[in-house]
Amino acid sequence: MRSYPVVMKAAGAGILAFGLLLGVYFGILTLVSGWEFTREQFATFWHFTVALAAGFGVQVGLYMYLRRITRHDNAAGKVAAVSGGTSTAAMISCCTHYLANVLPVLGATGLVALVGQYQVGLFWVGLAFNLAGVLYISSKVVRASRHMAQMAQQA
Repeated sequence: MRSYPVVMKAAGAGILAFGLLLGVYFGILTLVSGWEFTREQFATFWHFTVALAAGFGVQVGLYMYLRRITRHDNAAGKVAAVSGGTSTAAMISCCTHYLANVLPVLGATGLVALVGQYQVGLFWVGLAFNLAGVLYISSKVVRASRHMAQMAQQA
C-alpha cells in the first residue's frame, strides 16, 4: 500500500483548499459588506458556495495526487487555478453591488450592477468550470495511473 500516503496527502490538500476558499469567501464578504450580510448571503446561496468550494477542493486533491505520481504535469495545475479563480469570483459576486459605493470613480457601477443581476448565472458558470476542471484532471489521473501500472509491470 505504497500509494496510501500519497492519497492521504492529496485528500488533505483538497480539504485544505476547500476550507481556504470558504475562508476567502467569508473574509472578503465580511470586509466588504459586514458579518450579517455575509450570513444572509451564505444562508441563501450555501448550496452554490459549498459546491464551488468542494469542486475546487476536489480539483486540488486530484492535482496533488497527479503531481505526486507523475512529478511533472503542469497543465492540470493551470486548470485548477483557473477554475479556482472562477469559483472565487462566482462566490464573491453576491456582494459586488456594495463595491459601487467604493469604486464609482472607476466607472465600475455598471459592471457591479451587471454582476449583481446575473449572480445565480455566475454561480452556474463557476460550477461548469469546476466540473470541467474535475473531468480534465481526472482524465489525466486515469491516464497517468495506467501508464505507471504499465511501467511497474515492465520492471
